[in-house]
Amino acid sequence: MVRRAFVLLATQLLLVASLPVEHSDWHLVPDSDGRLHLVNTNPYNLPDDFASIAPNFVPEQDLIFRLFTRSNPTTPQVLEFGNAGSIAGSNFNPANPTRFTIHGWNSNGNDGMNTNIRDRYLSIGDYNMISVDWSAGAVNPNYIAARNAVGPAGAAVASFIDQLVAAGASVDNMYVIGFSLGAHVAGNAGKGQNGRVNTVIALDPAGPLFSLGQPDAVSPADGRYVEMIMTNGGLLGSSTPMGQATFTPNGGRSQPGCGTDIAGGCAHGRAPAYFAESITSSVPFRATRCGSIQEVEAGNCTPSGADATMGGEPSNYGRGVSGVYFLTTNAAAPFARG
Repeated sequence: MVRRAFVLLATQLLLVASLPVEHSDWHLVPDSDGRLHLVNTNPYNLPDDFASIAPNFVPEQDLIFRLFTRSNPTTPQVLEFGNAGSIAGSNFNPANPTRFTIHGWNSNGNDGMNTNIRDRYLSIGDYNMISVDWSAGAVNPNYIAARNAVGPAGAAVASFIDQLVAAGASVDNMYVIGFSLGAHVAGNAGKGQNGRVNTVIALDPAGPLFSLGQPDAVSPADGRYVEMIMTNGGLLGSSTPMGQATFTPNGGRSQPGCGTDIAGGCAHGRAPAYFAESITSSVPFRATRCGSIQEVEAGNCTPSGADATMGGEPSNYGRGVSGVYFLTTNAAAPFARG
């Protein structure tokens, strides 16, 4: 198995190396399960046959909202968009906190990120855990098309939140948690709610073709509190702080225990792993507030304010946590050092 994976990686690296300079926009990018894909991230330099691959993505029809509660911790109940009866007839309890999880590119609502975070939450209390499956837009060899689906997907999540509010739920008790491209979907859900959602958690938001200030990129105004966890900034993740608070474990670019990690998939995947652990861990991910992201990049963090805890339940909303934070982790789980 290991040999096969190595041969696949070597083959794809040779493909990249063989591309002429004018095709330097092609990159190896892993999906949420770590599978490598050779993609072109230049929207102005796509072969005709590649650019034509775009799904007919209608979020209001295609998104799948799977509800898990302590009454159905592993078998989902599907909540239908526009169908109030599906909410009323489910185990959804508007008095309980609601947590949305949103997967990344070429993945789906049943991937490990969703299940790990879901299981951690349900182990500590009564939550409405809703996995948002936007695979109809996210599963596509054309990264450009998937990237452009984050805005419509997020807007549909925002509309679905309105339906939960109509059923008696409150945005005061809602968090929207997204990984990679899903982090930008989470941000757009917050935008669609005019920043009223309690917390948006952006787990290593995708970097290729995103920058702070773009209308569909996650931003500090997307929720009452927006937290970014940067673990592979500058490669698969964004290297620009996009939250009210941005945490940079181990500097935010590479992660201990990931080896050479040429494509960055291991470091990228640490963001959801760190967050999931933070939900139940008795040892916090304590972080030092730095003067700027440039200090973190230079490896010279000057303490410039109170320490803060990355992740955790409840979130840092209302605690005055803002700015850029640095922390170190262990190379393997449990990752938190306190």
